[in-house]
Amino acid sequence: MPLALSLVVLAAVIHASWNLMAKRAAPVGVAFVLAYNLVSCVAYAPWVGWVLARGGMAWSADVLACIVASGLVHLGYSLCLQRGYQLAELSVVYPVARGSGPLLSTLAAVLLLGEVWTPARALGLAAVVAGIGLIATRGRLAAFRTRGGQAGIRWGLATGGLIACYTIIDAYGVKVLGIAPVVLDWFGSTLRLALLVPMVAPRGRQGWAAMRGHWPLAAGVGLLSPLAYILVLVALGMGAPVSVVAPMREMSMMVGALLGLLVLREPVGPARLAGCAVLVAGVLLLGR
Repeated sequence: MPLALSLVVLAAVIHASWNLMAKRAAPVGVAFVLAYNLVSCVAYAPWVGWVLARGGMAWSADVLACIVASGLVHLGYSLCLQRGYQLAELSVVYPVARGSGPLLSTLAAVLLLGEVWTPARALGLAAVVAGIGLIATRGRLAAFRTRGGQAGIRWGLATGGLIACYTIIDAYGVKVLGIAPVVLDWFGSTLRLALLVPMVAPRGRQGWAAMRGHWPLAAGVGLLSPLAYILVLVALGMGAPVSVVAPMREMSMMVGALLGLLVLREPVGPARLAGCAVLVAGVLLLGR
């Protein structure tokens, strides 16, 4: 278990880093999502080929259904997150999404996977809600009435719901169906790429022109995003429970908020920092 959780913490740092890159490319929109999925498919193809050549997977209808479902939900997540970054600050969207995701994942793990609910988790759920409120409002309830605050909450919660969905689907695929983590992620990226091409193609040169100057960011996201999630899937495959892994990986929220402050110069302030602390405490309690 310690090794598995160490992988999750490393994944959290990598995750916050690629989200910073995605935020910097937010104006590009769907074309950027297509670009980094293209990078992922090309970069990770040799690893996938090696795994498949060794015959380390048994294919079935259930495996195919899981891969398709995972790819579709991850596509919705990518588009939702990128749209949120267009409309609101990283330091709102990212913590709300990453805080609500494990909350919903833990509830789903209890209801669908039979994992045990404890008083500590109930307290953690309340702390997550309180932390999200502090982060999104900067300690001022009037922030709920502002356009940016409402957009950040809406898109953050929508992204968090999709995080919960793909966490349960992928945990089932790795833990029950025995799908190799890199294979699950790569085939999902390939499916997303195929679905994104028709969305960008009608824009012709205009769509790709928006990527001018953003290809280094797309390369960074394309390499780091799969790596972060593959580490999480490996931890699940090592036997770590969803209700522990999902909260632990949300340590990236603190990193994300600090990156928003230090790199993007977004206003954070004492209330948001306190909200991050409360939220992190909450997700840790969810894993107890």
